[in-house]
This record gives sequence, C-alpha cells and structure tokens, in this order.
Amino acid sequence: MWSTKLSQPPASSYCSIQSSLLSLAILTLLSFSYLSLKSFHSPNSPSSVTPSLIVQSSQVVRAEEEVLSDVYNSPEVFRLNYEEMERKFKVFIYQDGDPKTFYQTPRKLTGKYSSEGYFFQNIRESKFVTEDPNEAHLLFIPISCHKMRGKGTSYENMTIIVQNYVDSLIAKYPYWNRTMGADHFFVTCHDVGVRATEGHPFLVKNAIRVVCSPSYDVGYIPHKDVALPQVLQPFALPAGGNDIENRTTLGFWAGHRNSKIRVILARQWENDTELDISNNRINRATGPLVYQKRFYRTKFCICPGGSQVNSARITDSIHYGCVPVILSDYYDLPFNDIIDWRKFAVVLREKDVYDLKQILKNITQEEFVTLHNNLVKVQKHFQWNSPPIRHDAFHMVMYELWLRHHVIKY
Repeated sequence: MWSTKLSQPPASSYCSIQSSLLSLAILTLLSFSYLSLKSFHSPNSPSSVTPSLIVQSSQVVRAEEEVLSDVYNSPEVFRLNYEEMERKFKVFIYQDGDPKTFYQTPRKLTGKYSSEGYFFQNIRESKFVTEDPNEAHLLFIPISCHKMRGKGTSYENMTIIVQNYVDSLIAKYPYWNRTMGADHFFVTCHDVGVRATEGHPFLVKNAIRVVCSPSYDVGYIPHKDVALPQVLQPFALPAGGNDIENRTTLGFWAGHRNSKIRVILARQWENDTELDISNNRINRATGPLVYQKRFYRTKFCICPGGSQVNSARITDSIHYGCVPVILSDYYDLPFNDIIDWRKFAVVLREKDVYDLKQILKNITQEEFVTLHNNLVKVQKHFQWNSPPIRHDAFHMVMYELWLRHHVIKY
C-alpha cells in the first residue's frame, strides 16, 4: 500500500505569502479609493449630481415608509398589490346610451355627493381605461344617477332608464353573459341612485356596486361591493395636522336631527360643558366658516349616521385633523379591508352614545396624539384630485376593484 505524506512548507514561507497578500489588498484598496475620489470630483461624472439624487432617494424612502406604516392592515401586501394594479389593471367603459346622462360629469364637482362625479372624471383621466373589452379585467357601466338627479329626473323615471340601459348592454354585447355581470361595476353616491339601480335585480345581485351608502343590513355585500367615501368638495379650509396644542375641546357635533342616533346624541349631550353638541347646523350669520373652524379646535369629532349609515362629516373630520368618532351600526367603512380605522378613529356602536363622554375622557393624551398622527397619514386617501394622483380616493377605489376582480371565478 502506498502511503503519501505531503511535505509542509516552512513557517517563514507562510509569513512571506501573508505579507504579499496584505500588500496586494492595501494597494487594491488605495486604487479604488483614488478612482472613486477622482470620479466624485469629475464635472462630467454622474456623481456630480449625487446631492440631488440623495434628496430624491430620501424622499422616495420616506414615501415608502409612510405607505408601509402600521395604519395599513397588511402594509407590504398593500404595497405589492398596489404596484401590480398600477402596472396591469384595465377597465373597459361602455359608450352606449345618452352621453348627456351616462358618461358626463356635472359641470361643478361640488357638494357631498361629488365623489360620483369625480370618479367619472378621474377614470377618463387615468391610464386604466382600455378600448379593448377583451383585455379588460372589469367593465364599467357609466350610470350617472347624480347627473340624472341634477337634470330633475324623477326617481321612478331614473329606475326605468337604468333598467332599460343595462338590458340593452346585456342584449348587445356578450360580456355580461360571460360572468352574469360579476366582472361589471357601477358607481353612485346619492342614496337615490342606489335605489334607482335596485330596479334591476341582476345588477344589484351580480355586479360590483361602488356606493356611498354601504349599509350591510340592507343588501350591501362587503366582499363584493365597495364603500365609496362621501367627500364634501371642495374643502373650505386647508387640511389640519400637527396642531394638537390648539385642540382644547373634547368633542364636537352640530347638525340636523334626521336620524334616531342624532336625536339621542343631541338630547343626551347638548347641554354638556365639555362636549360641544348642537342639534342644528351652526348659523352662517355667526361668522364665516365657523362650523369648519370648530374642527381645528376639537380633539374628537362625533360622526353619527344620518339618513344613511354614512356622513360627509367623517371625511370632514379626517381632512381637518379631528379624530372621527364613528357612531353608526352596520357601516362598512371605506377602505376597511386596507386601512385599520381603529388606528386613527374611535369606532363605537350606537348604544355607546350614552357613555360617549366617559369613553372619550378615558383616551389618554398619548393615545390621542397617536390617533391624530395616524389620521394625518391617511388624509390623502380621502381627497379627490383632477387629474388623480397616487394613493388618493380615486386610486384607493380602483385598488378595491382590483382586489375584487381576483375573486371572480367562472
């Protein structure tokens, strides 16, 4: 048997090799340092614009950090899905019917039902529209009940118009029958519009309803339908935020008693010394924008449901930096599956109205500061813009639609 023994080099050889490697490493490091410094000081080098690039990069990082805050239920999932939506989402818009009724927006996008008009305008301004229905993920039925209401169309006639229009689309095109309308959607904010579309049972049952009255005790289906935020446009005053020291009033509400919960709220608290509760809207004769200015001075703004579960007062509170206190049962809050409302709002049941003051007083100053700071982070999601901008109300609604198209299986 052969036995091989490798000869070992002397210790002095190891030292020589180590010294050579160390010298080579030092020379390489010095060479790279020299080249880097030369490149940095070169006027034609891309590195000469490094400061501005650093600023832009830091802005992007800050924006991403804001998006990935814990205000979102699943921050990373939201970021990835949102980016995918921006790249891929395509919507086809039916062009049939009376263009003055179905595809036009009001001349003035104002009032508490303007969300519908803004959506109609924004989708035309967006990159999501395709002229090829075969590549579309969803098909938009552009029924503008807001427009019809503005023209003085009665509720009964509106219902007939909607029914005839949808029936004509079903008869003319093959797309509805592919999924029985599950990949179709329509948008309406006023409760009259919601009732008008209910004249077509298949539209309500199968299509995605994007509505401002998302009460899930009367047929609204949260996993299918979308809650459209009811935004009073334009806001009379700038957005609030970073103004905690000015908020000395515990709670505020002023409005009409057009619901049971509002009657109880006014009766229970209108004479309280710490809660500023009025059973009527503040008279404009007392001064300009007195109502809106109250939002700036208040920690918690009470938002009881009115004739519907929703109220434009919720988005008013968000805009002005006043933590909204939701007092409404059966309300599917806008973007509820994306953002965690309990991180920036106080969500109560209607029966909690009797303990309202104590509930608010039990919230520590530290907890209030956290709620307020989180509120500022979500303000952009409840703002309509023309043209639309990233993460605004339009894009959040489109994101909700993008999520729902994934569950359509036929």
